[in-house]
Amino acid sequence: MESKYNPTDIEARWYQYWLDNKLFHSEPDGREPFTVVIPPPNVTGVLHMGHVLNETIQDTLVRRARLEGKNACWVPGTDHASIATEAKVIKRLKEQGINKSDLTREEFLKHAWEWTDEHGGIILKQLRKLGCSCDWDRTAFTMDEPRSESVIKVFCDLYNKGLIYRGVRMVNWDPKALTALSDEEVIMTPTHSKLYTIRYKLADGSGQLLVSTTRPETIMADVAVAVNPKDPRFSHLIGKTVIRPLVEREIPIIADDHVEIDFGTGALKITPAHDRTDFEVGMKNNLEIIDVLTADAHINCPECPELHGLDREVAREKSIELIKAKGLLEKVENYDNNVGVSQRSDVPIEPRLSMQWFLKYPCVKEAADAVANGDITFRPARWAKTYAHWLEGIQDWCISRQLWWGHRIPVWYRKDKARQLQEATKLDNEDAAAGDIYVGVEPPADAENWVQDEDALDTWFSSWLWPFATMDKECLAKFYPTTDLVTGPDIIFFWVARMIMAGYRFAGGKPFSNVFFTSIVRDLLGRKMSKSLGNMYTLDQLQEMGSAPAALRYVLAGAYYRRPLNFTLAGMKDATSALNKLGRFDKELAKAAGNAAKEPTYRDLIKNRPEAGPFQPAWDSLEDDLNTPEALGHVFSAIKGVKPAEMDATQATELWRQFRLITEALGLQLPDPDADIEVPEDIRAIAEERWAARAAKDWAKADELRAKLAELGWGMKDGKEEYKLTKI
Repeated sequence: MESKYNPTDIEARWYQYWLDNKLFHSEPDGREPFTVVIPPPNVTGVLHMGHVLNETIQDTLVRRARLEGKNACWVPGTDHASIATEAKVIKRLKEQGINKSDLTREEFLKHAWEWTDEHGGIILKQLRKLGCSCDWDRTAFTMDEPRSESVIKVFCDLYNKGLIYRGVRMVNWDPKALTALSDEEVIMTPTHSKLYTIRYKLADGSGQLLVSTTRPETIMADVAVAVNPKDPRFSHLIGKTVIRPLVEREIPIIADDHVEIDFGTGALKITPAHDRTDFEVGMKNNLEIIDVLTADAHINCPECPELHGLDREVAREKSIELIKAKGLLEKVENYDNNVGVSQRSDVPIEPRLSMQWFLKYPCVKEAADAVANGDITFRPARWAKTYAHWLEGIQDWCISRQLWWGHRIPVWYRKDKARQLQEATKLDNEDAAAGDIYVGVEPPADAENWVQDEDALDTWFSSWLWPFATMDKECLAKFYPTTDLVTGPDIIFFWVARMIMAGYRFAGGKPFSNVFFTSIVRDLLGRKMSKSLGNMYTLDQLQEMGSAPAALRYVLAGAYYRRPLNFTLAGMKDATSALNKLGRFDKELAKAAGNAAKEPTYRDLIKNRPEAGPFQPAWDSLEDDLNTPEALGHVFSAIKGVKPAEMDATQATELWRQFRLITEALGLQLPDPDADIEVPEDIRAIAEERWAARAAKDWAKADELRAKLAELGWGMKDGKEEYKLTKI
C-alpha cells in the first residue's frame, strides 16, 4: 500500500486498469443492449460543471446497465463547432499577423485542422479524468470521414426530395461571426435601452407625427410610417406623407394591424431591411427595401456622410445628435426590452435579408406523435409540452452558414451560369433537373466546368444524425435505437427534436426511448454558473485547488437530475469526508473478509453479479427514476451501525461484494482514509504551531489554529505523542 495517498495517482491507475481490461468496450452479442450516445461537446471546449453533471448521469446509467448484465455501449465524440472553432482559428491567425482574407479556403482549412488536432482531444482527456466509462474505441467526430459522408448523403437525399431549397429570406445575422443563425441560436436577452421619440414633419406643412424607435441609426432606411387602422388619433393622417428626418424624403403614412396602439406614440417607422415585422409589412404593402447596414453592422449610407462607415452603436448616438440639431428630437426615455443576442458570439444579431439554404423539416408528425404517444419518454414530463408547442409553429431551418470550417454544401453551379445562378432568388431540385446545378456526394466528373457553393452547413446539420451516424451497419442492427439520452433542456429544439425527426426519416424509427433533461448547475446564491460572473469552475481548476475528480463525482452523484444543483467548494469538502467514510467501511470489510478473499473489482462484479442485499433500496432508487441522492442516502442507512469486525469471513465477503456493487454502479472511487496524505508545507507549519500551543496549554490559540486549519480544508486529530492531519 502507498505510504502517502495521492487521489490523482490512484484514480489514474484504476482507470488505466479498466481500459487495459477492455471493461468499457462493447461488441454486438446475445445480451440485451443498452446504448447511450454522448452529446458531443464542442471540440473547442473544456469540461465545465454542466458537462460534468451530464456525463456523471450518463456514466451512472451505463455502469448500472453493465452490472445488470446488459451489453452497455456508450459512444463518445466531439462536435466540430463551426462558428466557435473558426473564431478561435481566426484569432490565432491574427496573433500571427495573418488575416483570413489573405488565405485561400484550403489554406485556412489547413490551419483549422492543425488547431483541431492540437486542441480537440482536451475535453475527451478530461472525461477520462472524471472516470467516464465510454467505449473509447468508438470515439467519433462530426467532421471525420464516416460522419462527413453521412452528412453529405443526407443533404443530397433531402434536396432530391424537394425538402432543401435556396432563397432570399429575412434571417438572424451574426455581425461578428459574419454568418446566418437559426432562431434557436438567438437568445432573447433583457436589455436596458433607450426609446427615442422623433418628430416626422407632415409633407403638407400641416403638423407633425411623433414616432418612437429604439433604432434611430436606421432612419435612412425608413420607407413608411405605420399606424393601427383602429387608432382614432391617426385615421385622418392615413394616406398623407411625412418627411424622413435623415436623408430627407417623403414617405407615406400607412395603416397596418401589426402596429401596437399602446407602444410608444402608436406610430411606427417601417424599415423592411432591418426588422422582421417591418419586412412583413413591407411585403404586404409593396414597399421599397433599403439596406443601410454592412454585414459587420456598420452604416452603409453615403447620402449621410456623418454616419457612413460608423459602427451601429456609435451611429445610434450620432444619429440622435443630428436629429437633435434639426430640432426634431421630442424626448428620450429609458426602456427595458428583449434584444436577440447570438448564442455563439454574444453580440446583438441583426435581422438581415440574405440568400440562404433552407430545409423543410421531415417527419414532423412522427416526431410529435412519438413523444405524445409515449414511445419516447421525457423526464421531467413537463418538457413534452414545450417540445409539442415548438413543433406546432415550426419554421423552415436555415442550414447554411457563411463559414469555411464545416461541411461544405455539396452544390455546384455551371461555370458559364454561375453568377446568374448564385444571384437567383430561388433554387431547388427543379434547377438540378434542368442541368444548371449539380448536387452530389462526389464532385461532378467535369469539375473544371463547375463552381461549388461557398457556404458550409450548420453544425447542427451533422449532430442531428448523431445517434445512427456513430454506428456501422452491424452496430445499428444491435444498438439502435439507443436507450437513453441525457442532455440539457436548452437544446431541446437545436438537437433533441431534430434527432427524433432524423431518426424516423433516415434510420427507420425513434433514436432513443428516454430523454433525461438535466437541471442547471448554480452557485450558492442560486445564480447560473457563467464565465462573466466568475463563478464557474472547470475540472482542471478544481484539481489545482486540491479537489480530486472523485470528490466532484460524488457531489454530482448526489444531485437529482430533476432539481437544480447549487455547487459550492464547501460541498467538495463534504464529499471528500463522505467518501472517506465509505472508504473506511470498505477497508473494514476487506479486513473482516480476510486475506483469502478476492477483492471484488468492477470486472469481477460484471462477470459474477451478487444479490443487492441490504443495498436493494439504493438499487430501487436508481431503477425507479435515477434518484442518485436517494440511492446514496440508502447506502449510508444500510451501513449505519454495521460492524464488519463482528462478522465472520463469509458474511463480510458477501457484504463487501454487495457494497462494491452499488458503489461501482454510482461510479464512486473509494479512497484509503488511513493512508498518509501529502501535506503542503504551509498546512504542516500551522499544525506544528498548534501542537506547540497545545503542549503549552494555550487552549485559546490551539482552538484558533484548529479553526484556521478547518477553513483551509484540513482536520487535525490529537494523539498522546503525535497528531494526524486529514482532508475534510
